[in-house]
Amino acid sequence: MEKKLKSWQGWLLFAATLVVVFVLGLIAASVTERRAEIVSIFNNKKIEIKGIEPRNEIFGENYPREYETWAQTADTSFRSLYNGNNSVDVLEERPNMVILWAGYAFSKDYNAPRGHAYAISDIYHTLRTGAPMTAVEGPQPATCWACKSPDVPRMMQEMGVENFYKAKWAALGAEIVNPIGCADCHEPANMNLHISRPALIEAFQRRGMDVNKASQQEMRSLVCAQCHVEYYMKNEGKYLAFPWDKGLTVEDMEKYYDEIQFSDFTHKLSRTPVIKAQHPDYELAQMGIHAQRNVSCADCHMPYKSEGGVKFSDHHIQSPLAAIDRTCQVCHRESEETLRNNVYDRQKKAFELRDRLETELAKAHIEAAFAWEKGATEAQMKDVLKLLRQAMWRWDFGVASHGASFHAPQEVMRILGHGLDKTMQARLAIAKVLVSHGYTGDVPMPDISTKEKAQKYIGLDIPAEKAAKEKFLNAVVPEWLKKAKENKKIIDKI
Repeated sequence: MEKKLKSWQGWLLFAATLVVVFVLGLIAASVTERRAEIVSIFNNKKIEIKGIEPRNEIFGENYPREYETWAQTADTSFRSLYNGNNSVDVLEERPNMVILWAGYAFSKDYNAPRGHAYAISDIYHTLRTGAPMTAVEGPQPATCWACKSPDVPRMMQEMGVENFYKAKWAALGAEIVNPIGCADCHEPANMNLHISRPALIEAFQRRGMDVNKASQQEMRSLVCAQCHVEYYMKNEGKYLAFPWDKGLTVEDMEKYYDEIQFSDFTHKLSRTPVIKAQHPDYELAQMGIHAQRNVSCADCHMPYKSEGGVKFSDHHIQSPLAAIDRTCQVCHRESEETLRNNVYDRQKKAFELRDRLETELAKAHIEAAFAWEKGATEAQMKDVLKLLRQAMWRWDFGVASHGASFHAPQEVMRILGHGLDKTMQARLAIAKVLVSHGYTGDVPMPDISTKEKAQKYIGLDIPAEKAAKEKFLNAVVPEWLKKAKENKKIIDKI
């Protein structure tokens, strides 16, 4: 026998149904409104963009919200406990790095990176490019432009990829003028994400993978992986390649480099054939919990914003700590303070180990130089150089990835720990070599407590380097920009 609802129960059910219907109506209206506005955006584009358009301002005509947030990458005001988006002289803060890079251009100048808006101006001004001027075209290859501008795929299309890499850096100065932006990651016709750099496509192909089959969520990381990766320049042609053939771990890539006997430079003090890690952000991120949970780079560094009924990605690419409410708290329910301190705690532990490694590794290079002075032979130093190469690779791999202590804190601590172990093994081996040559005392250590003292110790004449750079900037860069404006390669409002 069916039980009848009481009168008040019927009215309660009726009221609940009205509320549900009302809420569903609001959701449907919101979705319809968003879809309508999105359709309106694409149907009412002001400019038809065809081919490779490197000028970000042109895209801004059609996509003002995204462009306005991209322009905010010029804002350098954010600062967290350890990092930020302002330029900091890292060699001044950590002078041991001058010793670690002795014989390489990074010992002259290394600043913390700023936003994408500065990609061109920062490469103009660093002491690592354009000076000393050994020729009109400068000493660096055009490969150094590869990740700095949407003009790069344009020039690759015009010149051919191999010819682009073979060219000189300064020879293309009037062509590579627009900073990292829209065309690097988007197809202009429909704004779909795409891969504009051949090195990533080729790296996937060598591993039997097709990057074109990547999902939309994967693409939200892969467009970043075009540049935020470890790479090297192959052979005399300076062809850009990723050392991923054996895998993405520090050991996988080390094995790859060892088999082809590659090194970026020979250390001026210890004579170690060094592999210089670039910025293996993507590789390390893949080893962390967020990537394992299918969180993309864009989820944290380009969080969604809502404006006028439209949901879009914030192109002010920066630390997730700058907008915790739209990044971390999308998934995590802890307070902003708790989440921020979680990150700081991981950074603090990683940086403590990093600093110890840098101190010991600098000593090891100085001790190796002392051993050579005392008459050490190639045979005696063979194991030392192998250990120093391994230690340098692990140190650089761990510190060159700017978000490593957040992306994969356990992996980074493992890598830095192994780097410290290799360093201490190298120092012990050097001590044995010195004993064999009759030296049993402590190796005298120079005063490298400041960047200037460390640079002087390794023989750098920084005032002369700066003077050469200033001459280069005054003589060459204005001419590049003038030609770019005349040829309409850049918007005339620099």
